[in-house]
Amino acid sequence: MAINAKMIAEFTLKMRTPTSRLGHAQLASRVQLASRMATRCPARAGRVGRRTLSVKAAVALETADSDASDSGFIFSGLKGQAIESALLPSWPEKREILGVIPEHCFKKDTVKSMMYAAVSLALTVVPGVLAHLYLPYQASYLAAWAAYALWTGTAATGCWVVAHECGHGAFSDNKTLQDTVGYVLHTLLLVPYFSWQRSHAVHHSRTNHVTEGETHVPAMSDEPESKFTFKVREAIGGGPFAVIHTLAVLAFGWPVYLLTGASGGPVRGNTSHFLPNAGAKGKYALFPGGWKNKVYLSDIGIAGALGGIGYLAYTFGVLPVLALYGAPLMVTNAWLVLYTWLQHTGEDVPHLGEETWTWEKGAFMTIDRPYGALADFLHHRIGSTHVAHHLNHQIPHYHAKEATEAIKAAFPQHYLYDPTPIWKATWNVAKNCIAVEKNKDNLWVFKTSVA
Repeated sequence: MAINAKMIAEFTLKMRTPTSRLGHAQLASRVQLASRMATRCPARAGRVGRRTLSVKAAVALETADSDASDSGFIFSGLKGQAIESALLPSWPEKREILGVIPEHCFKKDTVKSMMYAAVSLALTVVPGVLAHLYLPYQASYLAAWAAYALWTGTAATGCWVVAHECGHGAFSDNKTLQDTVGYVLHTLLLVPYFSWQRSHAVHHSRTNHVTEGETHVPAMSDEPESKFTFKVREAIGGGPFAVIHTLAVLAFGWPVYLLTGASGGPVRGNTSHFLPNAGAKGKYALFPGGWKNKVYLSDIGIAGALGGIGYLAYTFGVLPVLALYGAPLMVTNAWLVLYTWLQHTGEDVPHLGEETWTWEKGAFMTIDRPYGALADFLHHRIGSTHVAHHLNHQIPHYHAKEATEAIKAAFPQHYLYDPTPIWKATWNVAKNCIAVEKNKDNLWVFKTSVA
């Protein structure tokens, strides 16, 4: 059957309606129409990347010249895919998802894991030794010290990721060795290992839940703080706001989260990774039962690390300690926050409430991004294979790429990959992702302004 003028007009008219305005029936109609058009006009399908079974092509056409639809909704490099995915009437179950991953991807190799840990540690420690031996602690060498901090903090993020893998049980089948490596590496980076292990497990169990999630849970648009933030952005402009927002999140986001639970789930209140009784009690307690003693064990490690740092500052001076350790640590913390921020935040990536959230939907709302070969090597692909990590956190990082490819092939409508360059994605998220509001499909989506 040939395409006629009426069909083209119908296609054009329907594609002009933003996906954020569509209900389930309308969305299904659009999918069917796009599929019909692609089948009967392959040339047109080619111009939108041949993604013929998704309305993503329509969204891409709709937003080709503008980042925002006329409803004020802003699209990321995902072009509305996460919204489309969240509205699909049926979803694969966890068992089905894990079934597509090759079985050997779940196997841990202790020797290989230790090798990666040793490489990350060497790339962190050796530059410190060389800097101490050959770089004078003088203002005239400030540029060299800045370069040292940038490199060493970036390399130390690899140690952070190794300890993160230990906390997930993906490092080794030897639990004692695994927790020892994780505890030592995280403590040296002033991370309370067991405390964070627990809060991060909660994060994985409630990913993108708008009230029960943990870390980078967005504020709601009707809260006074959100309205004030929107007014600040309007007053100073989107660009300056993005700069201030980025600096604040990267410089202070991690310690503030550990100390106060900022950006954690609102059901848990003001928590602390050092005070296990802070925050909500009962069902929503962050550290229930035996976890309290593990928090104290983490506190002992942090106290010992701080004592060691104080001793070194007393013996060698404050300046050497700040230059060799303090500045790189700030870079490591910035990398950590950047990764988690961009893994779970996007202009058109929804959060879900109790009526729509499922574990599968939450995990698939994670975003993989292009960090480049060097960052992937140094950071064990923590940012480019994070979807697979959320679908099963016990997959070792050296199997994560293969697992990702299997997931991507089996679930192309659900797997999220945003090709936007990292610097641009950070800018867009900092500028546009302030607070969420529930739409008519019961999805919590970021709003561009609040009345």
